[in-house]
Amino acid sequence: MTPLFSRIALVDMHQSVMRNIVSICYSQDLFDDLTDDPHLWELAQTVEDDVKPPTYRSSTPIIDRPFEDADWFNAIAWPFKHWQASRFSDGTYGVWYGSDSVETTIYESAYHWYRGLLTDAGFEKMSVSADRKVYSVSCDAALLDVRAAAVEHTDLVHRTDYAFCQTVGARVHREGHPGLVTPSVRRSSGENIVIFNPAVLSNPRHHCQLTYRLEAGQIAVQKQPGKTWFTLEAAAL
Repeated sequence: MTPLFSRIALVDMHQSVMRNIVSICYSQDLFDDLTDDPHLWELAQTVEDDVKPPTYRSSTPIIDRPFEDADWFNAIAWPFKHWQASRFSDGTYGVWYGSDSVETTIYESAYHWYRGLLTDAGFEKMSVSADRKVYSVSCDAALLDVRAAAVEHTDLVHRTDYAFCQTVGARVHREGHPGLVTPSVRRSSGENIVIFNPAVLSNPRHHCQLTYRLEAGQIAVQKQPGKTWFTLEAAAL
């Protein structure tokens, strides 16, 4: 571990980072199981808004708050409130992952989506689709740069074994560093931004909506409904 950290530099990042999350194109009202009356849905939502403490404080709350609160929670806060094991976390703390481009987020997220389908026997042989939303999020932080070190410490970019990366993540989290920049494992030309402190993230903006469609061993990625942007070989991810 010491040889790795002795080779790590800092990168002063002030740029937008892409965050790709599960989403739906058309939302369902959360209270439609209680009543069929849309007016009562609105009343229930008003009551919830009155009693729920906001997670985001807008500078213009009357105009922006419901929308900015939802964007901030979806694009930034979620992984810090719902911990799970990942490449740089053993599940005992939250980690936020973003990428340098939409394309890199697709390679990364398509891999995990496909692996999730494999857990259901035979599911990968069916035609299935999923909706995704990509946010652009501002990142302002001095991040640990492990891109050069990954050439020698290849466990940083191991495709399936996360043990070494989780050890690195545990130290970064314990010592209070905001995050790191690392090569993408799924896309050779891509880079990922790994954040341990949500305070360095801000200004989430909706960038685009995507649909992943698995059929005949290929994942077709759509930016516009019915029009394939590009395809990925599922087994090669």
